[in-house]
Amino acid sequence: MQFKRNPLYYAVTVALATGTLSISAKAEEKSVEQDVVEIKAVASDQGYEAPVSRSATGLALSPLETPQALTSVSRQQMDDFGLDDLNAVLESTPGVSVERVETDRTYYTARGFDITNFQLDGLGVPAVYGNQMGDLDTALYERVEVLRGANGLMSGSGNPSATVNLVRKRPTRDSRVALDVTAGSWDRYRLQGDVSGTLNETGSVRGRAVLALEDKDSYLDRYEKERTLFYGVIEADLSASTLLTLGHSRQRDNADSPLWGALPMQYTNGNPTDYDPSTSTSADWSYWNNETLNTFAELQQTLGHGWVLTGRLTHTDTDSDSKLFYVYGTPDATTGTGLAAYPSRYDMQTEQIIADAQITGPLLIGGREHEMILGAQWFKSDVWDESNYGQGIGTALTEEEAFDGSYPEPAFDASVDGSEWTHKQASLYGAGRFSLTDRFNLIAGLKAVTLESEGESYGSTRNTEYDLELVPYAGLTYALNDTYTWYASYTEIFEAQEEQDQNRSLLDPLTGSTYETGLKASLFEGQAYAAVSLFQSTQQNVAELAGAFGNGQSYYRGVDGVTSQGVEVDLSGELAPGWHMNAGYTYLDIEDAEGNRTKTETPRHLVKLSSTYRLQSLPGLTLGGSVRWQDEVSSSVAEQDAYALVDMMARYEINPNLTASLNINNLTDEKYINSVRWAQAYYGAPRNAMFKLSWRY
Repeated sequence: MQFKRNPLYYAVTVALATGTLSISAKAEEKSVEQDVVEIKAVASDQGYEAPVSRSATGLALSPLETPQALTSVSRQQMDDFGLDDLNAVLESTPGVSVERVETDRTYYTARGFDITNFQLDGLGVPAVYGNQMGDLDTALYERVEVLRGANGLMSGSGNPSATVNLVRKRPTRDSRVALDVTAGSWDRYRLQGDVSGTLNETGSVRGRAVLALEDKDSYLDRYEKERTLFYGVIEADLSASTLLTLGHSRQRDNADSPLWGALPMQYTNGNPTDYDPSTSTSADWSYWNNETLNTFAELQQTLGHGWVLTGRLTHTDTDSDSKLFYVYGTPDATTGTGLAAYPSRYDMQTEQIIADAQITGPLLIGGREHEMILGAQWFKSDVWDESNYGQGIGTALTEEEAFDGSYPEPAFDASVDGSEWTHKQASLYGAGRFSLTDRFNLIAGLKAVTLESEGESYGSTRNTEYDLELVPYAGLTYALNDTYTWYASYTEIFEAQEEQDQNRSLLDPLTGSTYETGLKASLFEGQAYAAVSLFQSTQQNVAELAGAFGNGQSYYRGVDGVTSQGVEVDLSGELAPGWHMNAGYTYLDIEDAEGNRTKTETPRHLVKLSSTYRLQSLPGLTLGGSVRWQDEVSSSVAEQDAYALVDMMARYEINPNLTASLNINNLTDEKYINSVRWAQAYYGAPRNAMFKLSWRY
């Protein structure tokens, strides 16, 4: 087998030599390749259309066929608005709130609850602590899908918020080279490359390599970050019916002077604090480094008559090491006293192994064709973390001392605490799309799951075991005509919880059910998609913050009868030639068992809109903008009034291969608090800009 010496060949050779090659595969029909592969320019307008998705049931369903609200952020939208990390993508996604509680730890919520269900290429990936440490770079993803509502069938064990499916880039048969160079505010510099194509004369082996390098300062005092990302994937046609894909990715973020905790939001007299957006409690010596390695293998075997057997194995290692400085307390408005120091060194290592096998294909029953999926999944997570607390905890600080970064680095030998635990989950799942009539489909599924955790975490046990819990799923779709489709779905909720009660025991699982119904439409000859969704989730034993132990660690209590209900409106696709849009509106009402509003830190009204237009009179120029608006949110110690963030973009094609673009974020220089989820918070970024040159060949 003779390999061609194209740019991808050399990129993959270097990757193999450094031990960072990644491999992934996807079945596709074979096509006869010519001995010479033509290099083509890559189109700059790829659209915002929502593609077929497997996020909900494992079956390939279009948005109209999926009986839940579904939003997709395309590669084109990410490129248009410089959405280079998952935080930025989800901030642009309808129905999702991004809770930036610190610079390097983030929570995501939808429909009022934490998003803990994540997928890679439709494969469920467990979230160890329900948050994201560091920023997940999006250079290696083709799109990001967000399926709102409970999804216990394909991810985790059921959660009424949403599932985030990260769809990775795969090799292409045509040769492509892409290079982006970005420079922006606060000395932000980024280099991103993407090379793809065939590796041999017949085209039976294909590969892709993605590299991203970033170095940036920040609007926050002292905060800096460096990032390195590599992703490599190879797919090989082992036979006419067998496809092997192998892949590997490595991302490392090195952050200097990050926020651990944030700024106090209230003075002792009850009045709100008001700091400059650049204010930070970080120390000059503090840092937080995060590294994630992901290796995966996928084998797809076509069995005939439309049936495909797929086996996948994924291994993920994460490593976090840090020296952090936390400031706690409530300052006096007059003297500035009342704050205290809390230095600590924190290390964390996790290892996850996920194995999944599934078979999909059509069945003929009653003279009609139906689709089925049957699968089994097993995963194991090993978690170890350790906190080495610094000398000087409780040292009194003035506001000036807390915010100038000058607190001296202590010895981290005052005391030690930490965690070491293992979580295992095994499940069997099955689903089918049953064609009852030409217009009426029933989608039904069931997951049987066994959970087991063993170990300790900061003095509390994590020993839990649940045998053969059943999570059913049912949905209906009815095509009213060629444009409109009505849908309804029902899912039960079962989710083991990580929170502990006042006795340092884990809370019992969260249970409940979710109902959803709505109307979806295919518009503009199938180029655009719209939906209106009504939903209601009722939950039992919802974790509610109840207090804190002496070391500051929180404890919770289970609350019954929490109901989340609301309305969502979505629109995405090409509304006219050259006019692309992804927009959504969410109304959310969350009440406790007595009918009182709860979770007031979550916006009741949320609007997201991103749109671009390619000028017909000047085809090389594309203009666009995005708007994110939310109404007021509040907690016991902080309040954020309603606000809107406006971003603008312009892109000009200098020639078919070279494009220049300009993005301006927070155009109106709005001052706002990122999140009121905790008693502390920090401010969002003021107005900033970035310029990018993109070369495609």
